[in-house]
Parts: sequence; structure tokens; C-alpha cells
Amino acid sequence: QVQLVESGGGLMQAGGSLRLSCAASGRTFSPYSMGWFRQAPGQEREFVAAIRWNGGFVRYGASVSGRFTISRDNGKNTVYLQMNSLKPEDTAVYYCAAADSRLLIATSSCDYWGQGTQVTVSS
Repeated sequence: QVQLVESGGGLMQAGGSLRLSCAASGRTFSPYSMGWFRQAPGQEREFVAAIRWNGGFVRYGASVSGRFTISRDNGKNTVYLQMNSLKPEDTAVYYCAAADSRLLIATSSCDYWGQGTQVTVSS
């Protein structure tokens, strides 16, 4: 079984930056992709960013493209989300996810989920 543990969330003013981390542990870990989703109160879970574990191909959601950067450290089984130019509308619980066999750009593509970390951006 794979466990995903997020860290790095918190409170930030608009225009600031935060970096989220997601460390994977468990059985031999070799996903096809990892990524991030977010969910604000009363809203559906939204795709944020994904990265292919081998090769590094990345994709971003439209609302974060140009502001957020996803990266990974294969040796540490960790994926990162650098969030710059934060806006109040970025406020949400951010979830790390991993997929065994596809690029995770939809919740249905994900095989594993973290517990989530809260990001709050004040205006």
C-alpha cells in the first residue's frame, strides 16, 4: 500500500508564495504520475498540476498556469508544488495524488490520495 503525506500548507497574504511537499512511502513506489488537486468549501475537487514520474512531462490547470510549478525528486519519492503570486481564490485544501498507469488530470485517474493540507490566502 502507498501512503502520501502532504506538508507545507498554511496562511499567506495575497501575492505571497508557499511550497507544498508530498512524500510517498510504502511498497516499491514507481507511479506513472503524481500531482495535486484542490477543493474549496462547497466546490468540486479541481485539478491543479500533474507530473509524469519518468520524463517529467507536466500539465497545469488553467487557473494556476504561469503561477504554480510542479516538480519531483525521484530519489526522495517526493513531489512539490511551488505556488507563487497567490490569490484569495487559491484558498482550498490541497490534495496530493498518485496514479499507477496514467497522467492524473482527473480525480478518476488517481489511485492514491493524501489526507490534504489547508492553504489559506488572505486579501
